[in-house]
Amino acid sequence: MRLDRETSLLLIVDLQTGLLPVIDGGEQAVAEAAWLAGLSGLLEIPVWLTEQYPAGLGETDARLLAAVPEAVRWEKVHFGADREPAFADALAELGRRQVVICGSEAHICVLQTALGLLALGYDVYWLTEACASRRPEEARLARERVVAAGGVVISADMAAYEWLERCDDERFKAAHRHFLKPRATRVLRF
Repeated sequence: MRLDRETSLLLIVDLQTGLLPVIDGGEQAVAEAAWLAGLSGLLEIPVWLTEQYPAGLGETDARLLAAVPEAVRWEKVHFGADREPAFADALAELGRRQVVICGSEAHICVLQTALGLLALGYDVYWLTEACASRRPEEARLARERVVAAGGVVISADMAAYEWLERCDDERFKAAHRHFLKPRATRVLRF
């Protein structure tokens, strides 16, 4: 199934200042998440950020906060954000059934949130180049587990162009000016 900007939400999980220095691929995850978050803002797709115990792990990386200052931030203690009652209630009320998910650690908080959302009936899209863990093999295993549970692996470009749909309207032109220029070489995480 294709992504639809009218039913999508970008969920960025725990890309926090205290955690990122030990995350393999953390810089790329932040860069890709910030790029897609900026485009999401242009396309009026909600962006939500979670923070796991920010008193200990710090707040969301400043580059993400700058890319989407209007993002909704959720503080959590459960590893799976879906286990936080206020988060789950707000997501249900929002009515967006496609969740593009990324963040760290892929095998803990991103995985548990993705599995929980799948169990609740959401369509989950694993943003592969923006999901990272301390050890890359754990991020790979988490991705495999989400796919086995019914999630779909996508890249940031896939999400961007599915949300844009066409090249002959003003949204595409604005996106092309600001977001669709070549970026630094990226590594797709498998």
